[in-house]
Amino acid sequence: MTANSHCSSVEPPGLDTQRREVECLLRRCELRAGDSWYVLERRWFEQWKEFVESGDQNSSSFPGQIDNTELFEDLDSYHLKERLVENEDFVLVPAEAWHKLLSWYGMVDGQPPLERKVVDLPSTLKVEVYPVQVFLCLHSNMDNVVTAQFSRTDSIQRVQKTVCRSFSVPPGSECRLWMKSSDSSCERLRNVHLSVLDACLSSGMTVIMETRNADGTWPSSRPQIMRTSVEDQDSYQGQPGVCGLTNLGNTCFMNSALQCLSNVPPLTEYFLRNLYLDELNFTNPLGMKGEIAEAYADVIKQMWSGRHYSVVPRVFKTKVGHFASQFLGYQQHDSQELLSFLLDGLHEDLNRVKNKEYIELRDADGRPDQEVAEEAWRNHRRRNDSVIVDTFHGLFKSTLVCPECHKVSVTFDPFCYLSVPLPVSKERVMEVFFVSLDPYAKPVQHRVVVPKAGKVSDLCSCLSEMTNVHPTQMVVADVFNHRFYKIYSADESLSCILDRDDIFVYELRDPEDEQEDQVLLALYLRERSHYRDYGTGSSSYGTSLFGHPLLLSVPRSSCSREALYDLFLQRLVRYVRCPDPTDELDEEDEDDDEDELYKTQTNGISDDDDQDSVDRPGPSQSEPCCSTNSQSDVPAEPLPHLNNMQTPVDRDTATVTSNGTQKQAEEVEAFCRSDGPCSRDSSGTTAPEPASEPAPEPAPELASEPALESVQNATQDKEEDKQEEASSPSPTANEQPMKKRACPKRRRSLFSIQAVNSNGTTERGTGEGDSAVSFSSQPYVAIDWDPDMKKRFYNENEAEKYVKHVSMEVPQQQTTVQLQECIELFTTVETLEEENPWYCPVCKTHQLATKKLDLWSLPEVLIIHLKRFSYTKFTREKLDSIVDFPLRDLDFSDCLLRKHPANGEPPSRYDLIAVSNHYGGLRDGHYTSYARNKDNGQWYYLDDSKVTYAKEEQIVVSKTVQVQYLRLKGQSSF
Repeated sequence: MTANSHCSSVEPPGLDTQRREVECLLRRCELRAGDSWYVLERRWFEQWKEFVESGDQNSSSFPGQIDNTELFEDLDSYHLKERLVENEDFVLVPAEAWHKLLSWYGMVDGQPPLERKVVDLPSTLKVEVYPVQVFLCLHSNMDNVVTAQFSRTDSIQRVQKTVCRSFSVPPGSECRLWMKSSDSSCERLRNVHLSVLDACLSSGMTVIMETRNADGTWPSSRPQIMRTSVEDQDSYQGQPGVCGLTNLGNTCFMNSALQCLSNVPPLTEYFLRNLYLDELNFTNPLGMKGEIAEAYADVIKQMWSGRHYSVVPRVFKTKVGHFASQFLGYQQHDSQELLSFLLDGLHEDLNRVKNKEYIELRDADGRPDQEVAEEAWRNHRRRNDSVIVDTFHGLFKSTLVCPECHKVSVTFDPFCYLSVPLPVSKERVMEVFFVSLDPYAKPVQHRVVVPKAGKVSDLCSCLSEMTNVHPTQMVVADVFNHRFYKIYSADESLSCILDRDDIFVYELRDPEDEQEDQVLLALYLRERSHYRDYGTGSSSYGTSLFGHPLLLSVPRSSCSREALYDLFLQRLVRYVRCPDPTDELDEEDEDDDEDELYKTQTNGISDDDDQDSVDRPGPSQSEPCCSTNSQSDVPAEPLPHLNNMQTPVDRDTATVTSNGTQKQAEEVEAFCRSDGPCSRDSSGTTAPEPASEPAPEPAPELASEPALESVQNATQDKEEDKQEEASSPSPTANEQPMKKRACPKRRRSLFSIQAVNSNGTTERGTGEGDSAVSFSSQPYVAIDWDPDMKKRFYNENEAEKYVKHVSMEVPQQQTTVQLQECIELFTTVETLEEENPWYCPVCKTHQLATKKLDLWSLPEVLIIHLKRFSYTKFTREKLDSIVDFPLRDLDFSDCLLRKHPANGEPPSRYDLIAVSNHYGGLRDGHYTSYARNKDNGQWYYLDDSKVTYAKEEQIVVSKTVQVQYLRLKGQSSF
């Protein structure tokens, strides 16, 4: 089985065997350089896990073919979307697991397998999900550009060979390479033995090759576009430090942190005066051999030279990726994470302590706090002594209390920044769409306030107050790509629902008003393509989902196809026009073309029907397609019992679907009725039963049958009829017209009904013998539209309409908190989590102790990180509260546990010097910064390469501030 195989060709093992085999491979497979792993869409993988864990071969969670559609930017180039996140958008599976899944389920036709290699990077082994994609061209013709992908471990020599091969450069030609970034700066690639990573070649850049002329000269000493920065260095002279940073591709998080640190006077002066050169620590095993410090120094010197509008921090970005693999590539990151890594890296690269001694930490054991604090600080400085410690490190007191023996443990620990929480509301605002039982009512968008720790039932209760619909008549679902991603039960936690989810709440019939059991039916809308889907090895037509799915409560006895057809028409009456007598939808039932009809018919409509209808004069004489009570003035009453409704479609023709059989339509009834087992072949459909003895004719009233008769019996009866016709003499010429006149016209249906899985992509088959498909879990049904019928009778504009409830017009109140409140929350007593217990030396066991932090001493430059991003097991959210703080004279005296500073220490008053801002959400946000220049005292707004003047009031009212940089008042520049 090759990776490019799209159809499953192996009978899959049992579900438990599938689960154990794949789980074992995921558990024991380790990353090894050069191995192949595969990218798999997470939703498909989660559905597969749900399917195998159900243990039911007929579960509606059957995932169908492997489908990575959601990972691609488009389905023409099959380029991966940018900023995909592992375990949120995709999962990585080893090659052996991939091949097993592929052989069991197949793959959507046309999609390429997403094979990725494991690369050995300086600090880790990593699956290279995003290889480096660059543009290649010749200097002689820079308009002719080709695209190529390289691994970060590939050599520049391989890049050179690829250029030569792509442009048919004659062998033996002397050539040289240049790399050009998006900002037009250009640099010579001199060492072809360097790796792509070490050469700082990154995605989006252009590699230019020039070959030596016959006279021994080069076409240019350097390409015309060669510049080391964005502007002409010789002509520009600006304010030092007022310099932008080029965004290399989602690197705004890095630019924001660099701009803030650049405007910390003592640190910047340290690098500008080259004091770091004497303190580089090349032997520190915890450091980066001085490379991070040198790369940072290079950026600072360029920014403060006054000769650049903007600087390209490409070398710095590459060095960071070398030593922190999480920052490889060009995904978005938290600016605070980069800042934390950078401060730690600079400290270790510049640590003046060459050999760290072992120091045993002592508990306070009742000693005075002053004595214990001084001892802790001395011990810290014996192992950690750098400009980072001098500038940013402070000390806080940690108090732990055992809940059993009440042992009190006091220690003093250093910190480099304070991560303080924001007050979190106990409520959350959710926006949902309510779909009424009234088929003429448009969906209504509501804004409700629910408990943050509440359940789905709480959401229904809040919505009930606005709609006057009882909560028990509501079902909540997450709609994604025209299908139900999840249908929630009432007791599920609201934390499972993200703010970005599209939540629909459906009104159902009141169960107390019903006399029999109800089936909750999920209804999808699909459009058939004009061509058969030969690529999958199936005779069925291709389909695509559209519109909004629906949830309906259907009486179990009304699950015949005829009753469901009428029910669906009534439910969709707002945007589906029922045919009137003038619509030419009839077809003649002629023996001469019956075989052709069964071969080419879809949705009960033959391929030639449109042309035939033109030739048929007069209105139809058969029954109307839609029930007569579906008028615009019908009140929103519970739908009538469908057994008593007339069936608008002839049974023998309406169940004919795209593959020319009855089984898909008839199984819908069995789907809602039967609990019998069924077997599925490797493509996900059930295996048909071999021919058997003819069965008796089915009863005329399908809705009263306990289970659906076998489709194969009906099919065999039809075959026997054909054999009888073949063996009997042909009718005379006089008999033929009589037969035509005796056969009535047929009314074609607008759509056909198919039983599908929860993805809406795989049609369900019938079982063996008289058994039918078991739908022990949520039943899913699709109605399939022929494109022409959909165009004539389905109103897409009307289907997409909705109205807004008055609750949507109420402005949301913006929460404002004081910075002091955040500090107080930071120093509040909390109980340790189960994942992080404390070992009590008295109890001799781990305990969930209470913990309290207090500030003891503060550094010269205090960094305060506001924890705007909240993460739980199910949710990730951003807190948009406005944090109010002064720009000057921020007094921390009341926050300090040590009330009497030592002689000579300045008062604990701080002035703001920089802030890092985050706009937008978790996945599509953007970082900028405000900073006060140390030389002229002017505030600037720094947005990547763009720098503008800023006013102080802009900073104070911002709800985007994530990190604050405060400097002790009255400090000199250095």
